[in-house]
Amino acid sequence: MTVAKYFDEMSYGPAPESDIEARDWLARHASGFGHFIDGAFVPSVSGKSFDTFEPATGKVLAKLASGGAADVDNAVAAARKAQASWARLPGHARARHLYALARMIQRHARLIAVVEAIDNGKPIRETRDLDVPLAARHFYHHAGWAQIQDTEFADHVPVGVVGQIIPWNFPFLMLAWKVAPALALGNAVILKPAEFTSLTALLFAELASAAGLPPGVLNIVTGEGETGALLVGHEDIDKIAFTGSTEVGRIIRERTAGSGKSLTLELGGKSPFVVFDDADIDGAVEGVVDAIWFNQGQVCCAGSRLLIQEGVADLFHERLKRRMQTLRVGQPLDKCIDMGAIIAPVQLTRIETLVKKGVSEGATLHQAKIDLPKGGSFYPPTLLSGVQPTSIVATEEIFGPVAVSMTFRTPEEAIQLANHTRYGLAASVWSETIGLALNVAAKLAAGVVWVNATNLFDAAVGFGGKRESGFGREGGREGCYEYLKPKAWVGRKARAAMPALSQVKPVAGDFALPSIDRTAKLFIGGKQARPDGNYSRVIASPKGKAIGEVGEGNRKDIRNAVVAAQAASGWSNATAHNRAQILYYIAENLSGRADEFASRITAMTGASAANANAEVDAAISRLFTYAAWADKYEGGIHQPPLRGVALAMPEAIGVVGVICPPEAPLLGFISLVAPLIATGNRVVAVPSEPFPLSATDFYSVLETSDLPAGVVNIVTGSAMELAKILAAHNDVDALWAFGSAELSTTVEKLSSGNLKRTFVDNGKATDWMDRSAAEGALYLRRAVDVKNIWIPYGE
Repeated sequence: MTVAKYFDEMSYGPAPESDIEARDWLARHASGFGHFIDGAFVPSVSGKSFDTFEPATGKVLAKLASGGAADVDNAVAAARKAQASWARLPGHARARHLYALARMIQRHARLIAVVEAIDNGKPIRETRDLDVPLAARHFYHHAGWAQIQDTEFADHVPVGVVGQIIPWNFPFLMLAWKVAPALALGNAVILKPAEFTSLTALLFAELASAAGLPPGVLNIVTGEGETGALLVGHEDIDKIAFTGSTEVGRIIRERTAGSGKSLTLELGGKSPFVVFDDADIDGAVEGVVDAIWFNQGQVCCAGSRLLIQEGVADLFHERLKRRMQTLRVGQPLDKCIDMGAIIAPVQLTRIETLVKKGVSEGATLHQAKIDLPKGGSFYPPTLLSGVQPTSIVATEEIFGPVAVSMTFRTPEEAIQLANHTRYGLAASVWSETIGLALNVAAKLAAGVVWVNATNLFDAAVGFGGKRESGFGREGGREGCYEYLKPKAWVGRKARAAMPALSQVKPVAGDFALPSIDRTAKLFIGGKQARPDGNYSRVIASPKGKAIGEVGEGNRKDIRNAVVAAQAASGWSNATAHNRAQILYYIAENLSGRADEFASRITAMTGASAANANAEVDAAISRLFTYAAWADKYEGGIHQPPLRGVALAMPEAIGVVGVICPPEAPLLGFISLVAPLIATGNRVVAVPSEPFPLSATDFYSVLETSDLPAGVVNIVTGSAMELAKILAAHNDVDALWAFGSAELSTTVEKLSSGNLKRTFVDNGKATDWMDRSAAEGALYLRRAVDVKNIWIPYGE
């Protein structure tokens, strides 16, 4: 072909990247890679190994050590030994280590990029221009947090030893996302890379050792799923950070229940890509290319569900199909390709099966008529149009280069369709009307929303999901908190066993006029309600005198309370000023009845009058605290290195269950309920089981304080039994439970159904009078999800 013909056709020839250095590096390890433990490469104790393959050819790339229980034990021991010394280093010293790692990545960027492309199958352009530079950016960014940790996180300390499990779709970038903040903030790490793609993690271990990272601070144990399970179950690990499938995330939630381990999960997604009729159509088409055909669609936040407004749907699909035809699928090291290989034959088979299922359910299939390389695992860019919202391809994560498309008429319908998923990781909104775009972005159930863009990432901007896409954030200030714990909670002791419920002693009657019977009811939807089962329990004083009765709540009562809380969704949209006013009003009305509430505390618990008055005063003060925070706990503006901003907006989680601690019956109740309603949540609260009358008295305060019906619902009864119902309820978005260690274990295990966020104390006692341990930002952060809305601007 002549040069002139190339100019006429504007076609691309192959432009292969040299892999000589990468192949030489692999050849130096032809005998196999060991684990990286305590600063050195060591074989598996068992001697077992497994092969890793090149996705583009199916050929064996390397032999890897297979991690067993002894290997994990050795890695954890090395991390535990190193962590205390690492944490004691001045922040500046850790910052210099992270800076050295960032510089090492930059110096060896091309080698890392080539090894990643060979090992994963993605195009070299993506590893070279995105993955590796962004990985270096994470180490630079978190070197900064290490430098200023003493001032910015003065009331926090490192979590300790962290187990991290990363996926195969972004092996090196995921390593940086997790390792950089963990090390920066004083933790030691055991990293388990994906069995398909462990090579860049092992290369990084070599580079980290050469950069002078102290032994034991970073450990890498390779292996398959069983190795990850050993890491999750290890008793001497303080935190698990996992990125992967929702199914595995659910298992991890169950297996860590009650262990006291901190847990962050970044899981699957089925992200909507919403195009309005005033959008830049050509720009949106290019957005689809980046949303679903980037990395062969093997992206957890891929914009795989196209929602196109009816007026432009035909035009959009026509241009999209034309653009699909120009995409090039080829060998990963060819710098002129758009898509490389699927990670493995098993994933290719899954993609093919799901596409066939979608067609059988009525979708129209369009695939680009392009040549695919011979051998290896390749799949063409694919569009399924006319998809129904309930189709399997619209509800299940395909994790391949397959976009599914449906239409909508109004913004309200678009929001409804976008949120019609159990996931909530990311979304894209395309419109030239910024007011429309931001209005829709605010209403989408997603942790990240891109406006007129997609798949933008930066170390300064938090990333993470809602619903079954997991919980926790990675990146930025919000991501740092995932690797820290409050100083005020360090060294908390196990809660002392509560005395057995006082039994009512028989009392002989007399001829005096008896008091009028008063049984406290439940409080649901702003009204007092009798318990469904019509059972009640007597509350006795420590001396056995009956001082009241409360209803025995059951499953139906919880169901009614959750329905009432859902109906009160307007509270989440109320102005922060309005929420503050009502909290002040609640405090005012409680203040007017302070003596009454103090007397009730004394009667129930036997506390001295002074202590009871102190508890009521602290409760009033705490209401003032959260009234003050209601219009001040605000978001921030991130400025990533692009022309644009990312708005970090704290959002109410939704409906939150609260199991109040047995002690401090008024202050414990308010300490948990107040931060939740201050930030716009609606609450179903179970008061102190032995001392519930403070909470049932309190609903009369709520009735006179202009709190909308359904914002706070109170169901009395067994803490454990009601917690089980709330934890398993799919319409409860989070559950806070303070009580026994058994209660915490039960709540965390049962919450795995819809992967609701949990906040438990693992049976540790909190001093509710201690403001540093019992109020403020520690609780507000757990009362919200942070949504990052990216808004590019300019040319």
